[in-house]
Parts: sequence; structure tokens; C-alpha cells
Amino acid sequence: MAIKPAYIKKLATALLERYEEAFSTDFEHNKEVVAELTNVESKGVRNRIAGYITRKQRAPAA
Repeated sequence: MAIKPAYIKKLATALLERYEEAFSTDFEHNKEVVAELTNVESKGVRNRIAGYITRKQRAPAA
């Protein structure tokens, strides 16, 4: 598994802090939410952000 770039982590973390209730553990749902909340035009970048958010949501709370 590859390491995510810093800009993906920063944007995903900012989205989670601001809109935590909008995201779930479902990747497809998160992909749509990221598309609505950001102006990211690249499908690949959008999917990476949504995937990172999904992994964060699925992780057990520390």
C-alpha cells in the first residue's frame, strides 16, 4: 500500500474536521461528498481523498 501525499492528507483532514457528519464508512458515498464539497476536477485525486477519509472513518477511535 502506497503512502498518501501530504496534500491528500491535509485536504482530507480539513474536510473531516469541518464536515465530519457528512462522511461515512462507505467509499462511494464519500466520493460523492468530496465531489460536492471541493472543486477537485481530477477523478484520481478525488478518489484518493475519499479513500483516505474512508480509512479514517473505519479506523477504531483511539
